[in-house]
Amino acid sequence: MSKAALPHDHGQDIEHSLENMPGLEDFQIAADIFKQLGDGSRLRIFWLLCHCEECVINISSLVDMSSPAVSHHLRQLKAAGLIVSRRSGKEVYYKAADTEAAQLLHHVIEQIVKIVCPDQRN
Repeated sequence: MSKAALPHDHGQDIEHSLENMPGLEDFQIAADIFKQLGDGSRLRIFWLLCHCEECVINISSLVDMSSPAVSHHLRQLKAAGLIVSRRSGKEVYYKAADTEAAQLLHHVIEQIVKIVCPDQRN
């Protein structure tokens, strides 16, 4: 895209930014991840699984939700590639995926929580 194609020339070098702009598909993937984390319960479960590995029944107890509701959220998080599971006997354990994406999202969540819920002890 050249400057001449823009309706208004504001004197910015937008061409350089556009050269580095991710593709539409990349933005859609990011939007889909935000949709996954747009539910407070799912966000809470993801945060918990970033800190520990747990089974559905324990997650249910920790977040005060029914096991079927937790299982629903776990399926969505797993489909998004944010968590992984392993079976040990009859139990299935869940934890955050060991991926850059999951780690970055965990960091973002931690930072957002600091912004919206600052430590009152300071």
